[in-house]
This record gives sequence, C-alpha cells and structure tokens, in this order.
Amino acid sequence: MSTYSKLPAPSPEQGLNRYLQEIRKFPLLEPEEEYMLAKRWVDHEDARAAHKLVTSHLRLAAKIAMGYRGYGLPQAEVISEANVGLMQAVKRFDPERGFRLATYAMWWIRASIQEYILRSWSLVKLGTTSAQKKLFFNLRKAKARLGVLEEGDLRPENVAQIARDLSVTENEVIAMNRRMAGADASLNAMVGSEEGSSQWQDWLEDEDSDQAGAYAERDELDMRRGLLADAMTVLNERERDILMQRRLADTPVTLEDLSESYSVSRERIRQIEVRAFEKLQARMRELAKSKGIVVPG
Repeated sequence: MSTYSKLPAPSPEQGLNRYLQEIRKFPLLEPEEEYMLAKRWVDHEDARAAHKLVTSHLRLAAKIAMGYRGYGLPQAEVISEANVGLMQAVKRFDPERGFRLATYAMWWIRASIQEYILRSWSLVKLGTTSAQKKLFFNLRKAKARLGVLEEGDLRPENVAQIARDLSVTENEVIAMNRRMAGADASLNAMVGSEEGSSQWQDWLEDEDSDQAGAYAERDELDMRRGLLADAMTVLNERERDILMQRRLADTPVTLEDLSESYSVSRERIRQIEVRAFEKLQARMRELAKSKGIVVPG
C-alpha cells in the first residue's frame, strides 16, 4: 500500500519521544467516519481514506509495540513492524462485519511484531514448535506471576511450575530464560530526553484491559439495542408487554401471573410470547440486513 511511505517513521535520529508526540496529532475517528473511510478504500481503493485510517491508529500500534520492549530489539524497528501489521489490517478490513478497525488491527499488529521478533532472535536454533513459541512470548508473564521477573537463573520449583503451565520441558524453560537474560529494560527508563518525556511503563500494553475491544463491544451493544428498539415497533401493545415481561425483564414474570393479568390461559400467554419473539427476530433480521449488520440466528 503506497500510503506507508507517507507515514511518520520512528528512527534513532529522530528520537522515539518525538515520534510518539507526532502521532498524537492524528485525530481518532468516530465510528461513522471510520466506516465511510473503510468503504471508500474497499469500494474505490481511495489511498487518502486508507492513509487516514492508518494514521488514526498509529497510537494503537505504538502502544502494542511497547508491550514487546523486553526482547532487546530496537524499539523503533518494533514500532515500524507494528505499523506494517496495521497497514495489512487496513488493507484487509471489512467494515460490513460490524466491528471496529482497532479490534481487527490488534491481531495483525501483534502477528507482525512477533514474526519480526522470531526472525531477529533466530528461534529456529531452539526449534519452532508451537509450544516453544508459546514459551518465548509468555516466559516473562509466567515469571512475573511468580514474582521472579528480575532474577537470573530460576529456582527448580519455578522452572517446574512454568514448564507445567506452558507445556514445555524444564530444560527448554532454563535455556530460554538464559537466552533472554539481560534483555529486560527498566520500566522506569525514560523515552526520549526532551521535556515531558514519558516512561516505558506509560506505553505498555495492558492485556487485562482491552480498551479497543471494550469500545468495540460497547459499540456493538449500542447497535443491537438500537435494532431491538426499532424492531419492537412491529409488535402490538399486548405482544410487546408480554415479551418484555417474559424475556427482557431482570426477573421474568410467570405465565400464571400474566394469564391472570390478561384473563386468558397460561397456554395462550405462551403462544403470544412465542409468536411475538418470532416476529421480533424476523424484523431485526430485516433491519440488520438493510444496514449491513450480521445478527446471529
């Protein structure tokens, strides 16, 4: 994608802190704007639209890249690889799937970074089984959980625990730990030397709090709530009341109580409920199809 050559690029000469400040200037996109830009790229290969999609997510790529700062590789190169993954994500992004670009891009960014790290570390010398790759990218987390992140050689009981958790041999844990020794950087090390420089820990990825994923889930929830509200108009007053009390209330009302309220049998209430639900589902599918949204059956 030709837009890559127009992106700001991190470099030792430029200074990483300056790059991080520069990418903060690109505005984040509202869902509607992101959708329209993505459509312009998909339908017309509009390079300007793609460029805007990429630049609005450079902060996400940098934040994920910072989560891999413990492998002893130049951070500028790791961020560059993250940007390559971001470019690939934009190239393949389908806005009709109903989720945000950030959610989709995270997977491409991580994959690009991890491929670069594996190439740089020549993991082939240790083997390339899925278990060994899992060990390579999860050893630091496993050590952190045991409170031995800053130690040298691991104690036998810690080696055994990590080997069990990651499904590798104890010898593999020992060898990998020794190979990665010395690659750790202080979390309090400053990024750049300019005034207002931030620390490494300010840019680390918080894997327990997936902000992009949370935004995507909230967007999807709001979207489905809107569909439900629009679809409810297809029901008459009695159908709407029974369905809401039976299926949408925190504590569903019993068939017996509703049968007494409407002076009909419990079986009749059940039939109305089922029929109302079927009508609601059909209407939601119609509305979703018209908006290009996928609704589970």
